[in-house]
Amino acid sequence: MSESTKNFRFETDADGIALATWDMPGRSMNVITMAVMDELEGIVDAVVADATIKGCVVTSGKPNFSGGADLTMLQGLGAEYERLKAAEGEEVAMRHFFEASRRLSLVFRKLETCGKPFAAAVQGLCLGGAFELALACHHRVLADDEKTRVGLPEIKVGLFPGGGGTQRVARLMQTGDALQMLFKGEQIRPLMAKNMGLAHEVAPAAEIVERAKAWIKAGGSAVAPWDVPKFKAPSGKVYSPAGMMIWPPANAIYRRETHDNYPAAKAILASVYEGLQLPMDLGLKVESRYFAYILRTKEAQAMIRTLFISMGEINKGARRPKDVEPARIGKVGVVGAGFMGAGIAYVTAQAGMEVVLIDRDQAAADAGKAHCHTLITGQINRGKAKTADRDALLARITATSDYAALGTCDLVVEAVFEDPAVKAEVIGKVEAALPEHAIFASNTSTLPISGLAKVSKRPEQFVGIHFFSPVEKMLLVEVIRGTQTGDRAVATALDYVRAIKKTGIVVNDARGFFANRCVLAYVKEGHKMLMEGVPPAMIENAGRMAGMPVGPLSLNDEVALDLGLKILKATEAQLGSSAIDPDQKRLLLEMVENRGRLGRKNKRGFYDYPEGGQKKLWPGLSEIQPTRLDPDSIDVEELKHRFLVVQALEAARTVQEGVITDPREADVGSILGFGFAPFTGGALSYIDFMGASAFVDLARALEAKHGARFTPPDNLLAMAGHGGRFYDALKRAA
Repeated sequence: MSESTKNFRFETDADGIALATWDMPGRSMNVITMAVMDELEGIVDAVVADATIKGCVVTSGKPNFSGGADLTMLQGLGAEYERLKAAEGEEVAMRHFFEASRRLSLVFRKLETCGKPFAAAVQGLCLGGAFELALACHHRVLADDEKTRVGLPEIKVGLFPGGGGTQRVARLMQTGDALQMLFKGEQIRPLMAKNMGLAHEVAPAAEIVERAKAWIKAGGSAVAPWDVPKFKAPSGKVYSPAGMMIWPPANAIYRRETHDNYPAAKAILASVYEGLQLPMDLGLKVESRYFAYILRTKEAQAMIRTLFISMGEINKGARRPKDVEPARIGKVGVVGAGFMGAGIAYVTAQAGMEVVLIDRDQAAADAGKAHCHTLITGQINRGKAKTADRDALLARITATSDYAALGTCDLVVEAVFEDPAVKAEVIGKVEAALPEHAIFASNTSTLPISGLAKVSKRPEQFVGIHFFSPVEKMLLVEVIRGTQTGDRAVATALDYVRAIKKTGIVVNDARGFFANRCVLAYVKEGHKMLMEGVPPAMIENAGRMAGMPVGPLSLNDEVALDLGLKILKATEAQLGSSAIDPDQKRLLLEMVENRGRLGRKNKRGFYDYPEGGQKKLWPGLSEIQPTRLDPDSIDVEELKHRFLVVQALEAARTVQEGVITDPREADVGSILGFGFAPFTGGALSYIDFMGASAFVDLARALEAKHGARFTPPDNLLAMAGHGGRFYDALKRAA
């Protein structure tokens, strides 16, 4: 047995209980590959064949059990399908694809029905296909520690559990709870998993293997609950009064939450609905058929590429300057203790670094530290942190008005008011105190870094680090390279961003950088629709139906209308009236200066925010619309296209201008930074998967009707002409 296994260690103790320890050589995390499936099947065969073996415990030799399937392997199945289709026809290709994609499900079912008990002893992360392995085992023991989590997060990359997860979870839990778990894809803590019926025991990490063995030794059953005659699902039959209380609302919730944009979510619903009406083996076959279909959808391909492969490559330093030693960042200065600066201080201290938090006076600095106290207290109240964590975090933050305290910092992040004069004064004060090796970073959302660096004495050590608000929640950070920014500054910024568990994309300097340019185009399109006479509710709904997390008017309220007007006026002053949209200016002047509606911050924007009640669109919006269109005359599909196309065009322009040099960063940045329809794979993948020619045709049609903002840039026209894609350059570089 040991000779044929590279990924598992297999041994049997004196009691006749086998232990299969999953420990893939040369990897920090176990993943499911074709070889792992083959070895696992070999272990099942060995356990069955040896009469002296009573049962088997499956555990991990690494700190984590496993993150699940190797998604690049699943990508490879798609490539093999295309190859076979071209060589032997679609029927042969589909048959091979179906059998290959259900291999994991069949191995797990073989384990489950082999006649000998299997138990899983789980510590650390156990997600996706790995948790499906645990669910196929007859008994599950989870380690009672902070790092152990189980779950089926496939939905987050456009897939769904295809190794039996939809069928087993739906037979262990109430149907509504099972659907919610599968739709959310969350990581579940051990005790919660036990309470949900997903695990049998929770034990100290040092005892999980012995507990699992003890269960087998005590005569643990080798028959899964659903294989026992007369098994009844927790919520009863699908076609029953109880079932009809579940399925119509579940379908309505699916529609409301996804707007039919996510085939995998629909496949989850269908797999559970159909599977619960069938015996287990047929239910698994139904799941496998849906899984094979979903694997081939463009949504799954796009989401796997961007949210798994590209994000993994970026987080591992794909865009970090290669010849720069890793930065040692022990202490970080944050200048500006307002909402943004305090958030930066919080995530930095949370990552274990010392923080010097500076503001104009001690009271302002203390207020910033108090905000950190509020944030960590919220974590404690949600059970995600302990009081001791708060004490340790706050001890790492020194609040002061004395710039001399920056003298031992390795990096300083400036987060003061968006005014070049204010920032110039701060840059001078900071650089006077900074040690020679330290990097200076400006957190600005609109001001070009190269312009700010002109007042710096060491522009090669001056870089932009653009956080998104609220800092503690938003995962994206733009690292902005100015014209004189050196590689060490960029590398240090990326090392810092990674240390605080964010994803950093490298953007060349330009007004608005990347993310703000795209998202402002989205907000502006909402303004344009409003001034055209489109009902406000239709604008908001169309934005969400297109795949955006919130409507453009709601988003504008969050970032503040007066800020938008200020940016508009500054742009007009610097670039002239042709650089702004007169309709947008007219709308914002009316809202801000004539009506005093600033957004959520003063509880009056495009929405009203009643105390203790839900926000509602302001009824007065109809008064400021120059005209009002009949809702029945409006093409909702066109509204959806306008929202996505206007952003994708802006993303394409950033590539043409050299602001974005790697399509992976545009796609990851667009989803993490402003929620660009994740099912598309991001702003550039939206174009790539549609095809440049079809996209240009769509943009041209919108241009003819709505104007020059829909004019395709030259790089897109060239791509449409020769059938190119944004990712072609990446393939050539590889």
